[in-house]
Amino acid sequence: MEFKTPKLEDKKMFDAYFDKINYRSADFSAATLILWKDHYHMTYAITEDMLIIRSKDGEGCTFSYPIGGGDEKKAVEAVMEYCREEGIPFAMHGILKETEEKMKEMFGDIFTVEYDRDLFDYIYERESLATLRGKKLHGKRNHINRFKENHDWSYESLNDENALEALTMLMEWKMANEATKAEDADKHEEICAAKNALMYYKDLDLKGGVLRSDGKIIAFAIGEGTTEDTFVVHFEKAFGEIQGAYPMINQQFILHEAMDYQFINREEDLGEEGLRKAKLSYRPSELLEKGLLKYK
Repeated sequence: MEFKTPKLEDKKMFDAYFDKINYRSADFSAATLILWKDHYHMTYAITEDMLIIRSKDGEGCTFSYPIGGGDEKKAVEAVMEYCREEGIPFAMHGILKETEEKMKEMFGDIFTVEYDRDLFDYIYERESLATLRGKKLHGKRNHINRFKENHDWSYESLNDENALEALTMLMEWKMANEATKAEDADKHEEICAAKNALMYYKDLDLKGGVLRSDGKIIAFAIGEGTTEDTFVVHFEKAFGEIQGAYPMINQQFILHEAMDYQFINREEDLGEEGLRKAKLSYRPSELLEKGLLKYK
């Protein structure tokens, strides 16, 4: 099995595999693979007409569940054989409840899955995020109303012109938010991924939107539809000191760019306390569990 580095020009080839699956996880996307390949040291291989993604970290490497319309069992067996030949443990990342069940059906009860709360995807009803109806979202509506009262604002879909302005805004956001500590390397990598998303949004078939106040971009968001009913928000940045900027870009982006979807996946919180609190405050309809599969 030969693993290769994902490239931008591989996008259409990856899409042919991702289009054959219907998982709501944000992990199953060509844009995710290309934008985060450096941070997670991701490479890919094709076996049994299935796409396999390998990810490396300081503890070793793990593999995705096979992606595509080929023979899933033979593809998993090919990964197992590769691990035996390389003398490394067999482990699969991003395992969902449904893929765990598939593994049990194919191989019996020989695996265990450790689900990691920090990696759970937040799934919301689009209607809920668009309207913010109900007592539990009353505070969000208040923030948006204050923003509208205090700002001469406008929303625009991402285009070549405002994408350059959004890049400038992202660099300003970086200077204001990125600490210099070594443990903030993840934040730096996220900014790099967001920058590439803005630069290559057309090549990656991403949708974006920007929020202006008095003519200046103060927030942007980027995402994509990954299944027939699910839209994934990959990046959302706003100047936090501007009251209501985050809930405003959140709502406007969903209203304008995700109108054809039932569910919105706002990805994981990675264990960040502030981010977890913010994502829970929007009342997700589901926390999509993801875990690591290993032999018992």
